[in-house]
Amino acid sequence: MNATILHESQGRIRIKLQQKRMTLQQADLLEEWLQNRTWARQVSIHERTCCIILYYDGSRQTVLDDIRRFSWQDAEKKISLPAHSSRALNQEFEEKLVGKVLMKAACTLFLPPPLRIARIFYHMIPFVWRGLRCLFHRQIKVELLDALSISISACRKDFGTAGAVMFLLEVGELLEEWTRKKSVADLAQCMSLNVDRVWLRTAQSEVLVPVSQIQPGDNIVLRAGAIIPLDGQVLEGEVTVNQSSLTGESIPVSKHSGSTVYAGTVVEEGECVMEVKQASGKSRYDQIVHMIEQSEQMKSAAESKAANLADKLVPYTFAGSFLSFVLTRNLVRSLSVLMVDFSCALKLAMPLAVLSAMREAGRAHITVKGGKFLEAVAAADTIVFDKTGTLTHACPKVAKVIPFGGKDECEMLRLAACLEEHFPHSMANAVVEEARRRGLTHEECHSKVEYLVAHGIASTVNGERVLIGSAHFVFEDEKCTISFTDQSIFDALPAEYSHLYLAVGKQLAAVICISDPLREEAAAVLSTLRSMGVSKTVMLTGDSQRTAAAIAMQLGVDEFQAEVLPADKAQFVSQLRREGHTVMMVGDGINDSPALSEADAGIAISDGAAIAREIADITIAADSLWELVELRRIATALMARIQSNYRFILGFNGALITLGMLGIIPPATSATLHNLSTLGVSLRSMSTLPQKKKSIQS
Repeated sequence: MNATILHESQGRIRIKLQQKRMTLQQADLLEEWLQNRTWARQVSIHERTCCIILYYDGSRQTVLDDIRRFSWQDAEKKISLPAHSSRALNQEFEEKLVGKVLMKAACTLFLPPPLRIARIFYHMIPFVWRGLRCLFHRQIKVELLDALSISISACRKDFGTAGAVMFLLEVGELLEEWTRKKSVADLAQCMSLNVDRVWLRTAQSEVLVPVSQIQPGDNIVLRAGAIIPLDGQVLEGEVTVNQSSLTGESIPVSKHSGSTVYAGTVVEEGECVMEVKQASGKSRYDQIVHMIEQSEQMKSAAESKAANLADKLVPYTFAGSFLSFVLTRNLVRSLSVLMVDFSCALKLAMPLAVLSAMREAGRAHITVKGGKFLEAVAAADTIVFDKTGTLTHACPKVAKVIPFGGKDECEMLRLAACLEEHFPHSMANAVVEEARRRGLTHEECHSKVEYLVAHGIASTVNGERVLIGSAHFVFEDEKCTISFTDQSIFDALPAEYSHLYLAVGKQLAAVICISDPLREEAAAVLSTLRSMGVSKTVMLTGDSQRTAAAIAMQLGVDEFQAEVLPADKAQFVSQLRREGHTVMMVGDGINDSPALSEADAGIAISDGAAIAREIADITIAADSLWELVELRRIATALMARIQSNYRFILGFNGALITLGMLGIIPPATSATLHNLSTLGVSLRSMSTLPQKKKSIQS
């Protein structure tokens, strides 16, 4: 790529491409490519000027070398862009908004009065029609108020006021539509699939292949915890599928031979073979958009309250206008009251504030699936953490493999990796990565892999049952034993590690010791959350009581639960809610999914299990738990802004009504001030939320 450096400073560089124009697709493609660079912190692409602003870490030379190597052709081959571009949506509405403002200015400056009046009457038609429709349905709503105020102004031959009111209302409607469509697009995009590879069943075995290679008629294997990447039909096996992200159903649905399954839903339990019916998951976006538009998931209670309050205040506005006319016999004063309504500001400013907060969260690598979840985070007084992969590092490592019964260490690790690679969890990933590091490749030699909810995986290898999982699963549930000669080795297992137990034929074959140190920032994050109003912190873990107690002491949590099963986690969260607590649950694994669903706000780690990310209401990046603090800050700042908006809207418009009734301001001034205040509070709602004076991480 040929480019010129326009300006640079420490960690920031602005460059201009040596090309005359950049298409929206090219801008999206280049932005995606740059954001995937390891050094990239923040990327801004300005397609109209062909400029790029980069914030980066590391060496300046590395950044420049990467940019020089960029090729449009290579990027198109490696990057798959979403079918719907947020950039294109923004450009469409920007052009509409600019066009509307320019048209208004041109008509005011250049059209003769008769044509201006004719244009105003033409523009009145939809407003009057909506008002008449409210009368036909015996409803007193904002549309009736708008129609009446515009009509009275026109009847009084005050066409300037009528035109100004309609223009500002049209701008408000355009901004509201832009807000809604952008909200839906952002949410749909964050819920879109990120499935790279699937298990393809062939005549010989199962093969892990890129999802782009899958064609209609292919058979793919689905196991517990997997996102279904394509639409299809179950050929064999039985699974329960969580369809909440697509249909809103809270209870998993059983699917058996002949059942249809849809892209984007998640297998909770069981295993099946699916025949692919549609080779592209693009329809997933449209399905999500339809689901969002039909549901109230996006709206927080504050947004719903604002919309309801706007309509409830309309009769009082009418009453105030009528009272003003009765007391003063002055139509102008009555009209001044009628020109002021609370609808525009209440209905527009609140969603804009929520959208702004969601965008700000997105810039902090936090994905929020709806405004009501930010409200829950702001109100939460209790936060519950899963330990592994959440309070500990997301990528634990295998410290050692201890074989039993004369088994070979490498062969046991190879066997463990063969089972664990089917179920992406942080500890499973550690086993697979260690086998890869040692060069222990393996063929798929097992006949079936089954995820059992009680913390384990089972399979059959060479006619023998193979198990891997927790001590509870291997020894208590499956009744495996340890040979007498190996008992001393077992008793001397290092207590500082987490343990995965591998059994072959009911006999312990190996113990894999996992080093999973606590995140350096974990204790400080919990302390900061307490200072921000979270009164109770809880840790849940499958570790032994002794290990859990030691970790809890290091972290300083208020309470911990050890040796818990997935159902125990969900039950614990449910009990907290019954006690009146508002609960955030933070987890990353398949076994955290029930608890994430049960919490007021379920928060998943981005590199955790697919089902956890799908079910969670909020997803944070795996880099740092400080994002939880940032999430809390954004949520509380949002609620403070919403309350501030309420006070300003009700106070300012109430003052306008009073001044209108007293005859201090005329209708035109009343309408102008009202609509300008609406635009002002909307622009404020779209601005960045205020930061704390001191850095929360300092």
